[in-house]
Amino acid sequence: MSLPEGVRARVLRLVYGDQRAAAELAARLTDRQAAGLDPLPTDPADLAPGLLHGYRREIRALPDDTRLLLLLAAADQYPVATHAFLRAVAAARLDTRPLEAAESAGLAHATAGGVGFRDAWTRIAAYETAAPADRRDAHRLLARVLHDDTELPRRSWHRGAAALGPSGRLAAELTAAADRARRAADPALAAALNERAAALGTDPREQSRQLARAAADAWHSGDADRARTLAARTNTDALTGVLALRTGQAGEAFDALVAGATLTTEPVALLARATEAAVYTGDLRRCREAMAVARRLGVRPPGVLPALAAAVDGRYEDARDLLEATAGRCGPGGDPSRLLHAGIAALMLGDHTRAATATVRAAAAARARGLTATVSQAMEFRAYADFWTGRPRAAEAAALDALRQSYATGQDNGACHLQAALAMFAALTGDGDLCRERAAAARSYALAHGLGLPAALAQWALAFLDLGSGRYGAAAARLRALAAFGPGHGHRAVRHLATPHYVEAAVRAGDTRIARAAHADYDRWARAVRSADDLALSARCRALLTPGAEALDHYRTALDLHADGTRAFERARTELLFGSALRRLRRRAEARDRLHSAREAFESFGAPHCAEAARAELRALGAPAGPARGAEPPIVRLTAQQLMVARMAAEGATNREIAARLALSPRTIDHHLRGVFTRLGIRSRIELVRLLSEGE
Repeated sequence: MSLPEGVRARVLRLVYGDQRAAAELAARLTDRQAAGLDPLPTDPADLAPGLLHGYRREIRALPDDTRLLLLLAAADQYPVATHAFLRAVAAARLDTRPLEAAESAGLAHATAGGVGFRDAWTRIAAYETAAPADRRDAHRLLARVLHDDTELPRRSWHRGAAALGPSGRLAAELTAAADRARRAADPALAAALNERAAALGTDPREQSRQLARAAADAWHSGDADRARTLAARTNTDALTGVLALRTGQAGEAFDALVAGATLTTEPVALLARATEAAVYTGDLRRCREAMAVARRLGVRPPGVLPALAAAVDGRYEDARDLLEATAGRCGPGGDPSRLLHAGIAALMLGDHTRAATATVRAAAAARARGLTATVSQAMEFRAYADFWTGRPRAAEAAALDALRQSYATGQDNGACHLQAALAMFAALTGDGDLCRERAAAARSYALAHGLGLPAALAQWALAFLDLGSGRYGAAAARLRALAAFGPGHGHRAVRHLATPHYVEAAVRAGDTRIARAAHADYDRWARAVRSADDLALSARCRALLTPGAEALDHYRTALDLHADGTRAFERARTELLFGSALRRLRRRAEARDRLHSAREAFESFGAPHCAEAARAELRALGAPAGPARGAEPPIVRLTAQQLMVARMAAEGATNREIAARLALSPRTIDHHLRGVFTRLGIRSRIELVRLLSEGE
């Protein structure tokens, strides 16, 4: 069965990467599960019963005392790792020599810390094969030897696993233990404890709250399917909104999060999430609704919410002040959500250095708290800073890693955003086929889920590709379409960011009427936020819209402003446009200097098509264009995507295997390999292995 990439990644995660189990589970999915609409099964016994049956048979063939040791080790390792096996063996005075039978059978082996199983399925079989009474005895023994304060949540876990039936007192103990585990940055343990507390509880309302907390903890730990399964057993707006924000309809997420904020004692976090939902949909006007709720509740509006509301109303100076206040909260060790909003604010201000710092710190803070689901979200916005500052190789590699993590943790909305970012990186490097494939995937998903941000970013990537290839009319038409509102279509912020490219395309296509109005608004924003890069790009737009020699002073102003900014790639584009204008005005010496500088910059960014445009201008000038780069090791000529494909191919992976790992089609991988061979001047994978070994 062919599965969407997000479902395929989650299937592999659930079955511990075992291809046999993955095939069995895929064949057993319902149509809705296979489409990603319903959560996947999470109980190990339901994932691959056929495979597990064979493993159980191997366990049953072992002596009783060997099975007992394996049961104790399995109970100690899953689903909560408690590291108490050796102490339990000592406390019960068990003989460990029977483990030799498991070693001889190749099922497990003794380690310094206890027992190492052949694989995860052997461990599961060792536990599932045992009788319920034996499992409870194993958990009681493990609970007995866990005494340290830091071990109390795990002790409570084993006590709960050993319980025979409902117990309000034990449920309360597990709930308290879950709170302790959460504070210790272990949301996976907190989820297991809360879920067990709900199973043992006697108060239906408290059980619902425990399930909601378990679902939230499971989500934070990256277990999206368990989170969605547990959430389905509750009726909590806040939880529904958080899950929909990353997996469903972002518009519905906004409504649920705002509704949840009115019912909780801590509404600020939910209003921050609602702001993110407005950003993803592109319907920034809804920020006014969230602001009204904040005022009604008497709370301080969180993060970028008030700034976005001010920007939507055209109050750019107010928006600037509010963004500066939010961007300034990017110190190390802060709350991941606040750091993420600081990064978004810095991006809106055009401060890409501070945006990179804030988003990296957001990811680090999320990792420190065990918030796996938040890490890739931070990297989505880090991609913008990397793109503008001319680091496409590093940015592409980081975005690909975040893409895989998004799919594995069930964050398909975030994966869509990253696909759009990767389309932009492909446009920057001139890889048209990859850009179009990434953009098509992002736009298709975005339209179905009301995600205006990735849809607009993907459209911008296609327009940027058109612009770099001389298709100015097509580029201008695509960028004009960014003004469209409605979930899954346009995005006001992306339309604003793309204005310099739109002005360039419109001028070259000979249609400047709308471009002049777009530039006027962009210039008003640039002057309000006082960003050197935005002011530089506004000056460049003014140069493009000014005929003849009068444009040159505007280009010089733009380059002076770029010197104080960070958007190195756009500085190179300004030099290219300036050099072209100088050539047409027969200012040969200055034109040659500008064009050579642009060519060198584009080559360093890995943008060969842009470098070729500079060479074409130099040839038209009658000046030496300079050779294409070739003195460095051959692998430096590859894009980040090509280098990843090349490395996997050199390691022996097939095109289909590479496609699965990179969320691309086998046809695209074949295209990449042909591009790799062409750029490196080779004809076989054997030569590829040799070149990679020499260049690394």
